[in-house]
Amino acid sequence: MPLKRLLVIKKKSSGRDFQGHVSVRHRGGEHRRFLRNIDWQRAAKDIKAKVASIEYDPNRTAFIAHLIYQNGSQSYILAPSNLKVNDVVVSSDSAPIKDGNRLCLKNIPVGIPIHCLEFQPGKGAQLVKSAGSSAYIQSIEGNQAIVKLPSGQLRIFDSNCHATIGQLSNPDHVNLKLKKAGDSRHRGIRPTVRGVAQHPDSHPHGGGEGRSSIGMNPKTPWGKKAMGKITRQRKKASNKLIIKK
Repeated sequence: MPLKRLLVIKKKSSGRDFQGHVSVRHRGGEHRRFLRNIDWQRAAKDIKAKVASIEYDPNRTAFIAHLIYQNGSQSYILAPSNLKVNDVVVSSDSAPIKDGNRLCLKNIPVGIPIHCLEFQPGKGAQLVKSAGSSAYIQSIEGNQAIVKLPSGQLRIFDSNCHATIGQLSNPDHVNLKLKKAGDSRHRGIRPTVRGVAQHPDSHPHGGGEGRSSIGMNPKTPWGKKAMGKITRQRKKASNKLIIKK
């Protein structure tokens, strides 16, 4: 059972923005659920914690681990695949290389799988948080560490950024198949209608006699280019940190 003090009711937005307008289509009607407060920063430094249980979280693909620290505090973290109940983990710059321990990148050997990676030191986990994913350190030179992300991108990070050792749990999530329409509705996914099946006033792909093709470059309902258009800003400041896309 999840710990009540670490639960928060998840509010339903149904794809609406603060004005009540639909900003994300085909969302709504999801099952009621609680948010688990995940400790992304692992701020309890040099304090050992025991894994009380490995639990399911309906809001994410990976499993979560319930930790009980030596000082009595409790928290949730994302569970690596090799983490088990009664294991002891710690967040420390001198922690051993073991699944679930959190260290600076400069203290992690090259080739070790990592997850919950920071963009900036002290920011908390921002990258590599989905089921079965892991990143790998390619090299470390001074204050810079080159990390290969799950997408294949090579990127420069500050070597003082923290990461957690191990590959994330539930790697078989990618093989999960939804067997009925209700599986999607419970997840908050509403039906989607193809553009070519719509009226020409409703979608650029619509209209035509009988079964027609798109007949043009793929577009959104508002006429913007879709499928393959690069949306990243050309002059984004972090472009210089990307070695390989």
